[in-house]
Amino acid sequence: MAKFVTINCCQFITPIKLPIQQGLFNLQTHTGMNKVEAGFNIYYISERAVAVEFRQLIDEHVLRQVNSFNELIYQNPFPGFYTTVPAYATLTVFFDPVQVIQSSGLQGAGCFDKVCNYLTVLKNKRSSTIAPLNETITIPVCYGDKFGPDLNEVASLHNLSTAEVINLHSSAIYKVYMIGFVPGFAYLGGMPEVLATPRKPTPRRAIPAGSVGIAGKQTGIYPLETPGGWQIIGRTPLTLFNAVLPQPALLKAGNQVVFKPIDEPEFDHLINNANADTNH
Repeated sequence: MAKFVTINCCQFITPIKLPIQQGLFNLQTHTGMNKVEAGFNIYYISERAVAVEFRQLIDEHVLRQVNSFNELIYQNPFPGFYTTVPAYATLTVFFDPVQVIQSSGLQGAGCFDKVCNYLTVLKNKRSSTIAPLNETITIPVCYGDKFGPDLNEVASLHNLSTAEVINLHSSAIYKVYMIGFVPGFAYLGGMPEVLATPRKPTPRRAIPAGSVGIAGKQTGIYPLETPGGWQIIGRTPLTLFNAVLPQPALLKAGNQVVFKPIDEPEFDHLINNANADTNH
């Protein structure tokens, strides 16, 4: 009779069940591939990854927990550790299962046990070097017209003037909750609720790089030209992602972001300066 395992494919999606594959994980010892504690659940993702879920909630306190634990893992990597991917309320941990299973320093009957036991013990450690990622980055934005084709629609939907939308959007202090969708795309929380706007019913085939959009209660910035369905209200002249840089993405989870309204001449001036720096 086939055994099944419950996995979370996304932190806010209903778990699904997949057949258990025997092998490195010694799955015969488990009735379910997860370990649950209050505010700290570990789920099987694949033979090379587990997800640590702190809470099913978009909250700044949860974000700090995710970022702190992420830093703690990098300061105390286990044999076979590869990388992590932080999200709103989860941290996915990737590793080499062969190195994990061969490590005598990790305790457990199989690969999943070894990683889970290590992470569970690690979460109780404290590191004096962990600092909150509270760096504030100012993003200049030219709102409306060709840069923000949906600004009028957003304003009309909420019975606001375009000036009021700009003022509300640029007066908030945002927090980067996660990077996803495409490299460098920052999902920002903290937008005034009055600006919450549904995605467009039909996505555009191409959104210019630097476009600032609204989707639901979030705002975000497109780092690359890509299809998308967010309501575009402005554009920044800054480069959000450059693969040749040591740190390719301008923003990272935990950063604070503020938007500074600029006009089109200033937008063009910043673009020209950036191009001049690139050519030298």
